Amino acid sequence: MKIFVTGSEGFIGSHLTEHLLKKNYKLRCLYQYNSFNNKGWLEEIDNKLLKKADLVAGDIRDQNFLKNEIKGCDVVIHLAALIAIPFSYKSANSFLETNTKGTLNILESCRENRIKKLICTSTSEVYGTGVKMPMKEDHRLLAQSPYSASKIAADQLAISYHLSFGLPVTILRPFNTFGPRQSLRAVIPTIINQAINGKKKLNLGLTSTSRDFNFIEDVTNAFEKSLKSKKDVGQVINIGTGREITIGKLARTIYKIMGLNLKLAKDKKRFRPKKSEVLRLKASNLKAKKFLNWKPKFNNDKLFREALRKTINWYYKKENRKKFKDNSFIL
Repeated sequence: MKIFVTGSEGFIGSHLTEHLLKKNYKLRCLYQYNSFNNKGWLEEIDNKLLKKADLVAGDIRDQNFLKNEIKGCDVVIHLAALIAIPFSYKSANSFLETNTKGTLNILESCRENRIKKLICTSTSEVYGTGVKMPMKEDHRLLAQSPYSASKIAADQLAISYHLSFGLPVTILRPFNTFGPRQSLRAVIPTIINQAINGKKKLNLGLTSTSRDFNFIEDVTNAFEKSLKSKKDVGQVINIGTGREITIGKLARTIYKIMGLNLKLAKDKKRFRPKKSEVLRLKASNLKAKKFLNWKPKFNNDKLFREALRKTINWYYKKENRKKFKDNSFIL
């Protein structure tokens, strides 16, 4: 089985690539072409391991390119996307072109190449603020940001290709993922980064919102489970712990682990427009257990703190901090 992975250079993509290479899967990894020949987080993978993969530079917005590169592969894992919600307010068309049209290109390329399985990556943001808890996959969809709208459209296109053309599609919908290598735009890295940099006050947006946080190891495990499953085709499946924590409590937990006193400050740059703010997310993972035989390892307070420590320790290393610009807020 040969697997084509889009977005392999990103946070989740690089971890998944590393995980699958260690399990001896055959991979063709697509990373976004750039004139600097920068392979993103793929460059953090041990070179001896990475050499086992077939690395390809390109862009999911180019359908002809995708058709050619997907040839000879059995399974496609589609992770490539623009994900920074604040930037989607400024550049909605970019999100439409990459997240929606890019997914359409993937679907067409998979259909023409008769791919045995396509795993598309969704996001819990498609639900908007949770109404019924825990949130099942049939929860109403509400686009509270252009990013969310682009992902809802992508998901619906994937479902339509399964129903219209029989394309074997599975949609995995991870709730908030965290771990080493994550951009400082995400809340956990920005809390850690500000603490390490000795900020007297922690600048955050709305701290009463709550999220269901998944450690990266659990998420990569879910993708591998989907690779092995035949039951999940045609399904939309949440990947979440079924636990939630407010951003305020999260910040206190991180600071306690780091042995620091927390002083919070509100930063207007970090607030979403009022009606765009997603207030609460908490996953039901019953379908993941049923169709993937998956359950999160880091699923209680003790193990969640262990995952946070692993993440904190990674950002503490000087060589890792140098990989980010000295900036506590990145779009």
